[in-house]
Amino acid sequence: MQGRQELFNHQLVNHQFEIIRESLMPSHRSVFLIIALFCGGLIATALYMQHVMGLNPCYLCIVQRVFVILTGLIATVAFIHNPGTRGLRIYSGLTLAGALGGGGFSIRQLWLQSLPEDLVPACGPPADYLFDAFPLTDALSMLLRGDGNCAEIQWTLFGLSIPAWTLMAFVTIASVSLWQLLRKN
Repeated sequence: MQGRQELFNHQLVNHQFEIIRESLMPSHRSVFLIIALFCGGLIATALYMQHVMGLNPCYLCIVQRVFVILTGLIATVAFIHNPGTRGLRIYSGLTLAGALGGGGFSIRQLWLQSLPEDLVPACGPPADYLFDAFPLTDALSMLLRGDGNCAEIQWTLFGLSIPAWTLMAFVTIASVSLWQLLRKN
C-alpha cells in the first residue's frame, strides 16, 4: 500500500509540474509573432540608420536585410496560418534556414571587415548599376560576394559593428526557431 501511495504522489507532482510548465510556455503562434515583430524592428533600425544617420548599406548589408525580411515574412505567415504540428515544423525549419542564411552573410561581412587593408577587395559599382550592366546571375554573384565597401566599419556600439549585431540577431532567431522546431506541442 505504501508503494502505491508513493507512486500516486509522484504522478500527481509530475502532472502538476506539467500543468505549470504548459501555462508558462508561450504558444507556438505567439513565438512566431515575436519573431516577426523582432524582424520588423531590425528593418526599422536599418532604415533609421540609413535615412536618419546617413549610413548607406553595402551589398552584404542589403543581402542581410533580404534575409531578415524573408524570415519575418515566414514568421508572419506562420502566425496568421496557425498551423498544426507538421506545419509548425515546416515554418520553424524555414525561419531557422532564413536565420542561418542571413547569419552566413553576416559572418562573411565580419570576415571582410577583419582583413588587412591590402587584402580588402576593390570597391565595386552601386548595386543598381550591377543589375543594369551585367546579366542577372553575374550581378547576383557580385552582390553576394561583397566588395571593399562591405569591409568599411561605419558604426559601432560597444565595440561591435553592424554585421556583428546583425549576426547576434540571426543567432537569436535561429535559437528560437530551433527551440520551436524541437519542442513538444
